[in-house]
Amino acid sequence: MKITPITLALTLSFPLLAHDSAPAIMQAKDLLLTTVQNKQSLEGSISDYLVSEKLDGIRAFWDGKGFVTRSGNKLNAPDWFIDQFPTIPLDGELWAGRGGFQHVARTVLDTLPNEDSWRRISFMVYDTPTPNMTFAQRYTMLNTSITALNHPHIQVIEQFEVNNLDELEKTLDKTSSSGGEGLMIHHKDNLYQLGRSEQLLKLKRYQDAEAKVIGYEEGKGKYTGMMGAIWVVTPDNIRFKIGSGFKDAERQTPPAIGSTVNYRYNGLTESGIPRFARYVRIRNNPDI
Repeated sequence: MKITPITLALTLSFPLLAHDSAPAIMQAKDLLLTTVQNKQSLEGSISDYLVSEKLDGIRAFWDGKGFVTRSGNKLNAPDWFIDQFPTIPLDGELWAGRGGFQHVARTVLDTLPNEDSWRRISFMVYDTPTPNMTFAQRYTMLNTSITALNHPHIQVIEQFEVNNLDELEKTLDKTSSSGGEGLMIHHKDNLYQLGRSEQLLKLKRYQDAEAKVIGYEEGKGKYTGMMGAIWVVTPDNIRFKIGSGFKDAERQTPPAIGSTVNYRYNGLTESGIPRFARYVRIRNNPDI
Protein backbone atom coordinates (compact mmCIF):
# COMPACT_ATOMS: atom_id res chain seq x y z
CA MET A 1 0.00 0.00 0.00
CA LYS A 2 1.23 3.50 -0.83
CA ILE A 3 2.20 5.40 2.33
CA THR A 4 0.41 8.74 2.46
CA PRO A 5 0.55 11.40 5.23
CA ILE A 6 -2.82 10.16 6.47
CA THR A 7 -1.65 6.55 6.52
CA LEU A 8 1.47 7.49 8.45
CA ALA A 9 -0.50 9.57 10.95
CA LEU A 10 -2.93 6.73 11.59
CA THR A 11 -0.15 4.20 12.06
CA LEU A 12 1.68 6.42 14.53
CA SER A 13 -1.48 7.34 16.44
CA PHE A 14 -2.50 3.71 16.94
CA PRO A 15 0.42 1.32 17.42
CA LEU A 16 -0.33 -2.12 16.00
CA LEU A 17 -1.76 -4.55 18.51
CA ALA A 18 -0.06 -7.74 19.54
CA HIS A 19 -2.03 -10.83 18.57
CA ASP A 20 -4.08 -12.52 21.31
CA SER A 21 -4.76 -9.21 23.09
CA ALA A 22 -8.28 -7.84 22.88
CA PRO A 23 -8.49 -4.79 20.61
CA ALA A 24 -9.82 -1.55 22.05
CA ILE A 25 -12.85 -1.02 19.81
CA MET A 26 -15.94 1.15 19.71
CA GLN A 27 -19.25 -0.59 20.35
CA ALA A 28 -22.76 0.33 19.28
CA LYS A 29 -25.80 0.91 21.44
CA ASP A 30 -28.92 -1.15 20.67
CA LEU A 31 -31.94 0.86 19.55
CA LEU A 32 -35.50 -0.10 18.59
CA LEU A 33 -37.37 1.66 15.81
CA THR A 34 -40.17 2.62 18.21
CA THR A 35 -37.64 4.52 20.33
CA VAL A 36 -36.50 6.51 17.29
CA GLN A 37 -40.09 7.18 16.24
CA ASN A 38 -40.68 8.71 19.67
CA LYS A 39 -37.67 10.95 18.95
CA GLN A 40 -35.67 9.48 21.80
CA SER A 41 -31.99 8.46 21.87
CA LEU A 42 -30.98 10.46 18.79
CA GLU A 43 -28.61 13.36 19.29
CA GLY A 44 -29.81 15.93 16.78
CA SER A 45 -31.67 15.22 13.53
CA ILE A 46 -31.53 11.97 11.54
CA SER A 47 -29.87 14.04 8.80
CA ASP A 48 -26.86 14.32 11.13
CA TYR A 49 -26.25 10.56 10.75
CA LEU A 50 -24.90 8.18 8.15
CA VAL A 51 -26.76 4.90 7.73
CA SER A 52 -25.54 1.46 6.63
CA GLU A 53 -26.78 -2.12 6.71
CA LYS A 54 -25.94 -4.09 9.86
CA LEU A 55 -24.11 -7.17 8.66
CA ASP A 56 -24.56 -10.57 10.27
CA GLY A 57 -20.93 -11.68 10.22
CA ILE A 58 -18.10 -11.91 12.74
CA ARG A 59 -16.54 -8.73 14.09
CA ALA A 60 -12.86 -8.54 13.22
CA PHE A 61 -10.11 -6.01 13.83
CA TRP A 62 -7.28 -5.73 11.31
CA ASP A 63 -4.16 -4.59 13.19
CA GLY A 64 -2.04 -3.98 10.11
CA LYS A 65 -0.64 -7.52 10.02
CA GLY A 66 -3.52 -9.87 10.77
CA PHE A 67 -7.04 -10.28 12.14
CA VAL A 68 -8.02 -10.51 15.79
CA THR A 69 -11.51 -10.97 17.16
CA ARG A 70 -13.16 -8.64 19.66
CA SER A 71 -11.96 -10.94 22.46
CA GLY A 72 -8.39 -10.94 21.15
CA ASN A 73 -8.25 -14.32 19.42
CA LYS A 74 -6.13 -14.53 16.28
CA LEU A 75 -7.90 -15.47 13.04
CA ASN A 76 -5.86 -17.44 10.53
CA ALA A 77 -6.73 -16.01 7.13
CA PRO A 78 -4.91 -17.37 4.05
CA ASP A 79 -1.95 -15.31 2.87
CA TRP A 80 -3.63 -14.56 -0.46
CA PHE A 81 -6.69 -13.19 1.35
CA ILE A 82 -4.74 -10.48 3.19
CA ASP A 83 -2.15 -9.82 0.49
CA GLN A 84 -1.90 -6.06 -0.18
CA PHE A 85 -4.17 -5.21 2.77
CA PRO A 86 -3.55 -1.73 4.27
CA THR A 87 -1.04 -1.38 7.11
CA ILE A 88 -3.38 0.85 9.15
CA PRO A 89 -5.79 -0.57 11.76
CA LEU A 90 -9.30 -1.28 10.48
CA ASP A 91 -12.53 -2.16 12.24
CA GLY A 92 -14.99 -4.31 10.33
CA GLU A 93 -16.85 -7.55 9.76
CA LEU A 94 -15.92 -10.81 8.05
CA TRP A 95 -19.02 -11.48 5.97
CA ALA A 96 -20.29 -13.98 3.40
CA GLY A 97 -23.47 -12.21 2.35
CA ARG A 98 -26.95 -12.28 3.84
CA GLY A 99 -27.68 -15.63 5.41
CA GLY A 100 -24.01 -16.57 5.43
CA PHE A 101 -23.29 -16.31 9.15
CA GLN A 102 -22.84 -20.04 9.76
CA HIS A 103 -20.42 -20.28 6.83
CA VAL A 104 -18.32 -17.45 8.28
CA ALA A 105 -18.36 -18.97 11.77
CA ARG A 106 -17.28 -22.39 10.50
CA THR A 107 -14.55 -20.89 8.34
CA VAL A 108 -12.79 -18.07 10.15
CA LEU A 109 -12.56 -19.75 13.56
CA ASP A 110 -10.67 -22.76 12.18
CA THR A 111 -6.98 -23.03 13.07
CA LEU A 112 -6.12 -24.20 9.57
CA PRO A 113 -7.83 -22.02 6.93
CA ASN A 114 -9.95 -23.74 4.33
CA GLU A 115 -8.96 -22.04 1.07
CA ASP A 116 -12.24 -22.64 -0.77
CA SER A 117 -14.37 -21.49 2.17
CA TRP A 118 -12.40 -18.26 2.60
CA ARG A 119 -13.04 -17.36 -1.05
CA ARG A 120 -16.70 -16.68 -0.20
CA ILE A 121 -15.76 -14.18 2.53
CA SER A 122 -15.00 -10.47 2.39
CA PHE A 123 -13.70 -8.08 5.04
CA MET A 124 -16.28 -5.31 5.20
CA VAL A 125 -14.67 -2.22 6.73
CA TYR A 126 -16.78 0.28 8.63
CA ASP A 127 -14.25 2.34 10.55
CA THR A 128 -10.64 3.03 11.50
CA PRO A 129 -9.64 4.02 15.05
CA THR A 130 -8.14 7.45 14.48
CA PRO A 131 -8.77 9.98 17.28
CA ASN A 132 -8.78 13.27 15.38
CA MET A 133 -11.21 12.74 12.50
CA THR A 134 -15.01 12.70 12.49
CA PHE A 135 -16.78 9.59 11.25
CA ALA A 136 -17.74 11.36 8.02
CA GLN A 137 -14.07 12.21 7.43
CA ARG A 138 -12.94 8.68 8.27
CA TYR A 139 -15.51 7.20 5.90
CA THR A 140 -14.40 9.44 3.03
CA MET A 141 -10.74 8.59 3.63
CA LEU A 142 -11.41 4.83 3.84
CA ASN A 143 -13.70 4.81 0.83
CA THR A 144 -11.03 6.52 -1.27
CA SER A 145 -8.03 4.48 -0.13
CA ILE A 146 -9.62 1.01 -0.02
CA THR A 147 -11.49 1.41 -3.28
CA ALA A 148 -8.17 2.31 -4.91
CA LEU A 149 -6.74 -1.07 -3.82
CA ASN A 150 -9.18 -2.89 -6.11
CA HIS A 151 -8.88 -5.93 -3.83
CA PRO A 152 -11.56 -8.65 -4.22
CA HIS A 153 -11.79 -9.42 -0.48
CA ILE A 154 -11.91 -6.00 1.18
CA GLN A 155 -14.39 -3.19 0.75
CA VAL A 156 -15.90 -0.34 2.72
CA ILE A 157 -19.50 -0.72 3.86
CA GLU A 158 -21.62 1.81 2.00
CA GLN A 159 -22.87 4.70 4.12
CA PHE A 160 -25.83 6.81 3.01
CA GLU A 161 -28.16 9.53 4.27
CA VAL A 162 -31.90 9.49 4.90
CA ASN A 163 -34.00 12.63 4.96
CA ASN A 164 -36.49 11.78 7.70
CA LEU A 165 -37.69 9.04 10.06
CA ASP A 166 -40.27 7.74 7.55
CA GLU A 167 -37.49 7.12 5.05
CA LEU A 168 -35.43 5.43 7.77
CA GLU A 169 -38.33 3.10 8.59
CA LYS A 170 -38.85 2.20 4.92
CA THR A 171 -35.12 1.48 4.57
CA LEU A 172 -35.21 -0.76 7.64
CA ASP A 173 -38.25 -2.64 6.30
CA LYS A 174 -36.62 -3.13 2.89
CA THR A 175 -33.39 -4.37 4.47
CA SER A 176 -35.19 -6.75 6.82
CA SER A 177 -37.48 -8.16 4.11
CA SER A 178 -34.42 -8.86 1.95
CA GLY A 179 -32.76 -10.91 4.67
CA GLY A 180 -30.71 -8.17 6.31
CA GLU A 181 -30.38 -7.93 10.08
CA GLY A 182 -30.99 -4.21 10.56
CA LEU A 183 -29.30 -0.84 10.19
CA MET A 184 -26.37 0.98 11.77
CA ILE A 185 -26.75 4.70 12.44
CA HIS A 186 -23.54 6.65 13.02
CA HIS A 187 -23.35 10.38 13.79
CA LYS A 188 -21.27 12.16 11.17
CA ASP A 189 -19.31 14.11 13.81
CA ASN A 190 -18.61 11.15 16.10
CA LEU A 191 -14.96 10.62 17.04
CA TYR A 192 -13.68 7.07 17.41
CA GLN A 193 -13.94 6.22 21.10
CA LEU A 194 -13.31 3.08 23.08
CA GLY A 195 -16.30 1.27 24.52
CA ARG A 196 -20.00 1.91 23.89
CA SER A 197 -20.85 5.08 22.00
CA GLU A 198 -24.13 7.01 22.26
CA GLN A 199 -23.63 8.15 18.66
CA LEU A 200 -23.24 4.69 17.10
CA LEU A 201 -26.56 2.86 17.11
CA LYS A 202 -27.83 -0.55 16.01
CA LEU A 203 -31.39 -0.20 14.74
CA LYS A 204 -33.65 -3.26 14.61
CA ARG A 205 -37.32 -4.13 14.92
CA TYR A 206 -36.40 -6.63 17.62
CA GLN A 207 -33.96 -6.98 20.51
CA ASP A 208 -31.53 -9.83 21.04
CA ALA A 209 -29.83 -11.29 24.08
CA GLU A 210 -28.44 -14.51 25.50
CA ALA A 211 -29.45 -16.92 28.24
CA LYS A 212 -28.30 -20.23 29.73
CA VAL A 213 -30.31 -23.41 29.12
CA ILE A 214 -31.56 -24.92 32.40
CA GLY A 215 -34.23 -27.39 31.29
CA TYR A 216 -36.66 -28.72 28.69
CA GLU A 217 -40.38 -28.98 28.14
CA GLU A 218 -41.70 -31.98 26.22
CA GLY A 219 -43.28 -31.34 22.83
CA LYS A 220 -46.95 -31.97 22.01
CA GLY A 221 -48.82 -32.72 18.80
CA LYS A 222 -46.43 -32.85 15.85
CA TYR A 223 -43.55 -32.33 18.28
CA THR A 224 -44.41 -35.36 20.45
CA GLY A 225 -41.21 -37.20 21.32
CA MET A 226 -39.15 -34.07 20.72
CA MET A 227 -38.28 -30.96 22.67
CA GLY A 228 -41.18 -28.52 22.77
CA ALA A 229 -39.40 -25.66 24.52
CA ILE A 230 -36.24 -24.91 26.46
CA TRP A 231 -36.19 -23.23 29.84
CA VAL A 232 -33.50 -20.59 30.21
CA VAL A 233 -32.18 -18.12 32.75
CA THR A 234 -30.74 -14.70 31.92
CA PRO A 235 -27.72 -13.05 33.60
CA ASP A 236 -30.32 -11.07 35.64
CA ASN A 237 -31.81 -14.37 36.88
CA ILE A 238 -35.02 -14.05 34.83
CA ARG A 239 -36.37 -17.52 33.99
CA PHE A 240 -38.63 -18.21 31.01
CA LYS A 241 -39.11 -20.66 28.17
CA ILE A 242 -38.40 -20.40 24.45
CA GLY A 243 -40.54 -22.57 22.20
CA SER A 244 -40.23 -21.06 18.72
CA GLY A 245 -37.43 -20.59 16.22
CA PHE A 246 -36.25 -24.22 16.31
CA LYS A 247 -35.86 -26.50 13.31
CA ASP A 248 -37.07 -30.08 13.71
CA ALA A 249 -33.47 -31.33 13.87
CA GLU A 250 -32.78 -28.91 16.72
CA ARG A 251 -35.86 -30.17 18.57
CA GLN A 252 -34.58 -33.73 18.24
CA THR A 253 -31.16 -32.69 19.54
CA PRO A 254 -31.76 -29.54 21.60
CA PRO A 255 -29.09 -27.25 23.05
CA ALA A 256 -27.39 -28.92 26.00
CA ILE A 257 -28.16 -28.04 29.59
CA GLY A 258 -25.69 -25.34 30.63
CA SER A 259 -25.09 -24.08 27.08
CA THR A 260 -25.68 -20.45 26.14
CA VAL A 261 -28.16 -19.54 23.40
CA ASN A 262 -28.94 -16.36 21.50
CA TYR A 263 -32.60 -15.37 21.27
CA ARG A 264 -34.66 -12.49 19.88
CA TYR A 265 -37.60 -10.76 21.53
CA ASN A 266 -39.85 -7.71 21.34
CA GLY A 267 -39.78 -5.81 24.61
CA LEU A 268 -40.46 -7.02 28.15
CA THR A 269 -43.56 -7.85 30.15
CA GLU A 270 -44.29 -6.00 33.41
CA SER A 271 -42.46 -8.79 35.24
CA GLY A 272 -39.37 -8.40 33.03
CA ILE A 273 -39.86 -11.52 30.88
CA PRO A 274 -38.91 -11.16 27.19
CA ARG A 275 -41.98 -11.03 24.93
CA PHE A 276 -42.23 -13.34 21.89
CA ALA A 277 -38.83 -14.89 22.60
CA ARG A 278 -37.53 -17.07 19.75
CA TYR A 279 -34.40 -19.13 19.45
CA VAL A 280 -31.62 -18.03 17.08
CA ARG A 281 -28.52 -20.18 17.69
CA ILE A 282 -26.18 -21.72 20.25
CA ARG A 283 -23.46 -19.31 21.32
CA ASN A 284 -20.51 -21.62 21.99
CA ASN A 285 -17.80 -19.06 21.26
CA PRO A 286 -17.38 -15.52 22.70
CA ASP A 287 -16.52 -14.20 19.22
CA ILE A 288 -19.83 -15.28 17.67
